[in-house]
Amino acid sequence: MNRIARFPVMAAATLSLLVLMTGCQRLKARDQLNKGVQAYKSAKYEEAINHFQQAVNYDPTLPMARSYLATAYAQQVVPDLTTSDNLKNANLAIQNFQTVLAQDPKDVNSLKGIASIYFNIGKYQDAKDWQKKVLEVDPQDAEAAYTIGSIDWRLAYRNAVKDLQAVGMQDDGMGNAKMPKKACQDLLTDNSQLVNEGLEYLHKAVEIRPSYDDAMAYLQLTYRRKADLECGNDSARKDDMAQVDQWREKAMSTRKANEEKKNSQTQGVVMQ
Repeated sequence: MNRIARFPVMAAATLSLLVLMTGCQRLKARDQLNKGVQAYKSAKYEEAINHFQQAVNYDPTLPMARSYLATAYAQQVVPDLTTSDNLKNANLAIQNFQTVLAQDPKDVNSLKGIASIYFNIGKYQDAKDWQKKVLEVDPQDAEAAYTIGSIDWRLAYRNAVKDLQAVGMQDDGMGNAKMPKKACQDLLTDNSQLVNEGLEYLHKAVEIRPSYDDAMAYLQLTYRRKADLECGNDSARKDDMAQVDQWREKAMSTRKANEEKKNSQTQGVVMQ
């Protein structure tokens, strides 16, 4: 009887020990998390990564630890650099953001983090795809819509330069009305989808945020690329250029209003 009675006592003691050990691990994890945050704020990103990784090791369930680890790796990614070390940091950041998303598929910060990394390493289609995932979670995210549109313009501009150079021309920014028919057909093939999508998402960004002057600036740039695609239809080209003028003026006036508003708010701050 005595021997049998000991088992519940031993089980309770073991459980208490496990609880104590778990609590200790969590305290260590939080300590490492706090140290990582301080290192990150001091721009000591490698040190921050080490602390965040230890926090994850101590307590994989600790809120934000994995997200902070991914963010620290992302901070190490240098835009437009394709070295093995840079791509390794990019992949580690993406992997950790995806671990967060496995627990919470609607974590917007992780979705945006992955989109930003793909943009920085030049994987623009992947960057757009992940920004579209952001919009699925938050249809009112103006920055996600703007980013898609700006990427589309970037790619369309590259195509325009390439196709015009092939016929010995430089972009005149006015629809390139004098380009040969074949060059225009090439641009239609290369840029129609990009221009249409770009205009769609840039207009969406302005609809969401009517004071979005950067989106307005890209709208006028994208209408220039649309003018390339009219292929001899001078009336349509002129309509596109009218849109260029309209959005350029709107972008400038809106930017001025935004700056004036920002300055007035700054002047209204009373230092204690």
